[in-house]
Amino acid sequence: MVLKLDKIFDSTSKNFIFKDKYMLQSNYTPQTIPHRDKEIEQVAAILAPSLKGERPSNLFVYGKTGCGKTLSVQYVKEELLKRVKNSGVSLKIEYLNCKLRKVSDTEYRILAEFIKKLGGKVPATGLPTDAVYNQFIEMIDKEKQLLILVLDEVDQVVKKIPESNFLYNLTRLNTELKNAQICLVGISNDLRFLDNLDPRVRSSLSEEEIVFQSYNALQLQDILRERAESAFQAGAMGDGVIEKCAAFAAREHGDARRALDLLRVAGEVAERGGASKIDLKHIDSANSKIERDKILDVVESEPKQFQLTLLAMMELLEKSDKVFTGDVYRTYQELCKKTHTEILTQRRVSSIISEYDMQGLINAKNVSRGTYGKTREIRSAIPKEIEQQAKSTLIEALSL
Repeated sequence: MVLKLDKIFDSTSKNFIFKDKYMLQSNYTPQTIPHRDKEIEQVAAILAPSLKGERPSNLFVYGKTGCGKTLSVQYVKEELLKRVKNSGVSLKIEYLNCKLRKVSDTEYRILAEFIKKLGGKVPATGLPTDAVYNQFIEMIDKEKQLLILVLDEVDQVVKKIPESNFLYNLTRLNTELKNAQICLVGISNDLRFLDNLDPRVRSSLSEEEIVFQSYNALQLQDILRERAESAFQAGAMGDGVIEKCAAFAAREHGDARRALDLLRVAGEVAERGGASKIDLKHIDSANSKIERDKILDVVESEPKQFQLTLLAMMELLEKSDKVFTGDVYRTYQELCKKTHTEILTQRRVSSIISEYDMQGLINAKNVSRGTYGKTREIRSAIPKEIEQQAKSTLIEALSL
């Protein structure tokens, strides 16, 4: 066994493939963002009044996953903070990813996280939400300042806390502030999110909107080549590797993050196999691995109500290759009782099923059941080899 491990560790240390893998990871911020000059200029123009201490219009940025929304907003954020440093203007820009578990699943926790970022402290639980709002207001209103709150994946707030008026309350805080001012920047992957907002929230949150179009295959190739030059050793990529990665990602709505992940994982697969360069077969292997990992990540990170709905479907689909909406709702109700969770309406559960259909975890189609009316026929789209792992993940997350 020791000899086998020595062989594995020795082959990894030779670095035939990677020069700096960090260049391909999701937490790396590049110096340049190809094919996003126009969008960056738009974000900068809307937020530019903050350099004079004036409150900019609230901004709502949306587009599909991996189209450079967050990178572009973060880039403008850093440039604003550099320029305002010695200007005498008090500007703070705080960022929060609303998809983070146990940080942004309640109104209380989102406010507590912002207070923490601003240097304050709030207990994890125990205070009324109104008290946390008051603490937040008191904290920022002590001085004349402008606070820009960036809410990434803001659609998750509505998904996780659907009955909350949180977004509307945030947009109305300026009426209670005497010295400070707040500007909101919302970022969403859901192109239909605006349509689902309460009209009051939409009118106050989305004073300005920017749509990021997905990258095409040629643009993705440019992004991959720029990163690959620093990430890989010379000669580490075989012919057609960049093009194939870009083609796979272009099929996934032009997701640059997906393209970079694919290239990185392909490099890891090649390295583990003792290859001296990445070939097209490594891209295929990486694509299969990412698909499996993506499904498990969705299963683990979804809000509790989504997990309950998915588990209900999975339990039923173990006994039959297809199930119907009404059956899912009855099983969902039973699981809610077991976990002491509030039971949503059948209409709300039906919309959750639709979201899983869009994510590709199930296939749902409308069918007629004669005198029983219309329903949806649901089949699993989760690969057989990870079904049990996905179910175990749900059971553990729900403490069943």
